[in-house]
Amino acid sequence: MSLWFSHPLFLPSLVVLVTILLWATSLLPEFITALLFFTVAMVAKIAPPDVIFGGFASSAFWLVFSGFVLGVAIRKTGLADRAARALSSRLTESWPLMVSSVVLLSYALAFVMPSNMGRIALLMPVVAAMAKRAGILDGTRAWYGLALAVGFGTFQLSATILPANVPNLVMSGAAEGSYGIHLNYLPYLLLHTPVLGWLKGGLLIALICWLFPGKPHAPRELTPPEPMSRDEKRLAWMLAVVLVMWVSESWHGIGPAWTGLAAAVITLLPRVGFINGEEFSAGLNIRTCIYVAGILGLASVVTQTGIGDAVGEALLHVMPLDPEKPFTSFLALTGITTALNFIMTANGVPALYTTLAQSFSEATQFPLLSVIMIQVLGYSTPLLPYQASPIVVAMALGRVPARAGMLLCLVLAVATYLVLLPLDYAWFNLLGKL
Repeated sequence: MSLWFSHPLFLPSLVVLVTILLWATSLLPEFITALLFFTVAMVAKIAPPDVIFGGFASSAFWLVFSGFVLGVAIRKTGLADRAARALSSRLTESWPLMVSSVVLLSYALAFVMPSNMGRIALLMPVVAAMAKRAGILDGTRAWYGLALAVGFGTFQLSATILPANVPNLVMSGAAEGSYGIHLNYLPYLLLHTPVLGWLKGGLLIALICWLFPGKPHAPRELTPPEPMSRDEKRLAWMLAVVLVMWVSESWHGIGPAWTGLAAAVITLLPRVGFINGEEFSAGLNIRTCIYVAGILGLASVVTQTGIGDAVGEALLHVMPLDPEKPFTSFLALTGITTALNFIMTANGVPALYTTLAQSFSEATQFPLLSVIMIQVLGYSTPLLPYQASPIVVAMALGRVPARAGMLLCLVLAVATYLVLLPLDYAWFNLLGKL
């Protein structure tokens, strides 16, 4: 027992485990758990400060920050209500139609905008205005369903589009760095879209309609919309430039976070921008920013201390990987990804899993590329919201309680593993990937 306590991974593992349990059970508000993690990790010296606080230097943190600022500006200028007016006249005739339109809009935007956080920042104020016009009030179960449709549709469905979210890019970089494998856009899209895009999108819509029922009414437009104001036009042009910069990142090399941050700074400039200091203070949800930084810092600590490597190697020895039982092996590899998601979150899972893929390939006799691809179902299906920071951000922007997000996470995960995993295995086989 004393040897176990003296193991170098004991204290870091304990800190990580307690943090995850607090997030999973919501015994404390999420941001307090993040602050507690920062405090204990620094006092116990489980990792260097630049690792523990690395979340504040990450692009995801600054995308969250800029998303809040741009969201305030979109609402203040009336641009959100204008976009909602155009959408709500056609898409609020029934609850399934309204939920479907939000999910499909979240998915479609992923084809042109590479940042999950950026898409959520743009969509949430528009969806909020559309809900208000359809008679769906803040704090109701129907509103929670729409906010979760933005978060889940943005994160989970975008996993089928190679450059559309962070875990995909981490996986692509790890595959190229470790094995010289370059993932291509169209083959990746063909492999994942039918099951994890179309079928999962339909499943998500059905579950939201069931768990979060609503009765929207199509608004009656008694007066025509007023012409766009000067601020609306200026903000629309700025957002168009931001969108072009996001889409053309591979050409100019400026990350989406820094484009968003530049737009946020312009939005805050006196006499040039769109919001003042008081509006900025009211609109910035510092609790969520700290929570996201805590999630990213936790993932960095897991990687830097070697906890992830130890867990991955342990899973390799206990999971039933057998070339004579291909479906069991497929299920086991997905289970490994799901287990890693608990300690590394979705952004960190591909970095570890991909480096272990060669060992998994030898144990299962699956092609190496197929082993790498199997993880997509696992990391794109979180069991708890904290495992996917875009879902956390959408919940915060929509003021969705943790219990509602956890409910949809768990029910969708169970449905995915019971229904979609066998179909995904069949699709891999049909394409000759196993």
